[in-house]
Formats: sequence, structure tokens, C-alpha cells
Amino acid sequence: MKQIILIASFVLIAAGIAFLGVLGGLFQFSLERSAPTIENFDACAKRGYQIMESYPRQCRAPGGKIFMEDIGNVREKSDRIRVRSVTPNQTVKSPLAVEGEARGFWFFEASFPVRLFDAQGNELAVTVAEAQDEWMTEEFVPFRATITFEPPNTEKGIVVLRKDNPSGLPEHDDELRIPVRFGQ
Repeated sequence: MKQIILIASFVLIAAGIAFLGVLGGLFQFSLERSAPTIENFDACAKRGYQIMESYPRQCRAPGGKIFMEDIGNVREKSDRIRVRSVTPNQTVKSPLAVEGEARGFWFFEASFPVRLFDAQGNELAVTVAEAQDEWMTEEFVPFRATITFEPPNTEKGIVVLRKDNPSGLPEHDDELRIPVRFGQ
């Protein structure tokens, strides 16, 4: 009789452990389904996942998926134009000073347009960057511009420095795009 009670106890304990394991698995599955989907660097970073020290920064989400921070096209254009006063994802406010250097062919009549857009693509401001030295060269020429704007309703935006193209031919178009955040 003691043997039967002992065996029945072991069976009940094993069944209880198995039941708790299944219940825990269902609970974990429920948590995974209710967690917001991570689709970009910002969402990954906000969830507190690992940010790797790289440029651009990268965030590793569960399952090993990696999201790269948007830095615009500053790396691809660095042989033509460089901005030192505005960095990708910097928090900006009005007035915004834009300073750097561009190759002489980026200018026409010593200037080129600079535009600021919100996250929906609405133009917030347009101004002109002016050469601070002789611009009729292939070398880098310092430039300066100031953008004055009203704070938008979006958290993010983009500064666009457009190569002046008096010909209007699309093969001569070029632009530098720098993502920014808007501060109070």
C-alpha cells in the first residue's frame, strides 16, 4: 500500500511539474506576442537592448537581429561636403548654425540652398549657405548658413544641403542629408 501511495505521489508531482512547464511556456508565448515589434534602431534602443559602440551605432534585439542608426548619407558624401556644426541625430533648435566645407563645384555664385524638413517631409525653412572663401576651385571651401524655424510637431527631421545646379540637369544634382531631432 505504501508503494502505491509513493508511486501515485511521484506521478502527481511529475504531472504538476509538466503542467507548470506548459503553463510557463504559454505565458512566455503570450508575453512575446504582446511585446511591441521592433522595426528600427530607435525602437530597439528605447526597449533598452544592447547598443554597440560603432559608427553608425547598432542595436542588437532579441533573436540576434541588428538595427543600424540612421546617419543619412554623411559618409558617402564626405569627399564632396562635410558639416561640422550639425551631426546626425543631434538635437537642434532655432536658430540652427550650419557650418562646414564643400568642394568649390558644390557652389554656384558662392552659395547653395539649405533646407530643413520635419518627419512628414514638410519644409520648415530654407536658407542659403555662403562660401567664406574663394569658391572657384575644386578644393574644399568653408561655408556658413543659419536656419531659423518654428518648432515642428514631429520629434525628428532632416537637414538637406543641396548642391547648386544652375543647369537643372538631373545628372548634376547632389545633396547631403543629415537626420536631426528637434529640442524644446
